[in-house]
Amino acid sequence: MRSYDATDVQLLRALADAPRSTFVALAERLGLSRNTVQARMSRLEGALGSMERRVDPAGLGYPLTAFIAVHVQQKALEAIVEQVAAIPEVLQAHGLSGPIDLLVHVVATDAAHLFRIDADILAIEGVERTETSLSMGEMVPFRLRPLLDRAAE
Repeated sequence: MRSYDATDVQLLRALADAPRSTFVALAERLGLSRNTVQARMSRLEGALGSMERRVDPAGLGYPLTAFIAVHVQQKALEAIVEQVAAIPEVLQAHGLSGPIDLLVHVVATDAAHLFRIDADILAIEGVERTETSLSMGEMVPFRLRPLLDRAAE
């Protein structure tokens, strides 16, 4: 696991404020050389994650967001995850401790579509049952800025 030094944190905070900044603009803003920024950004590339997070699924015709709690036979977990990942409407899945084995974040065009997605997951061998919760709205969007600010202190 990589840790970030003060310069890395400065760059990440600057990108959080202005994600489309050029290396030259970042260098000027932070008082660093362009070469330093370019080298640091190359090393930070893995930390920046996917640009897909910034695309709103509603704009692609998927206005419903839901979370499906999946209860599985543990010995089949790896195969189940592969099949869940093959469903295009699955945005993300987390393995959990506790009573739920897998929490799957999905999007759908409407309630009937969500019902079909749930049925697709239930049809996977080793899935015992699911519980679906419809998102009523994102209350706290994905963010790292508070952690970046804390790291800069």
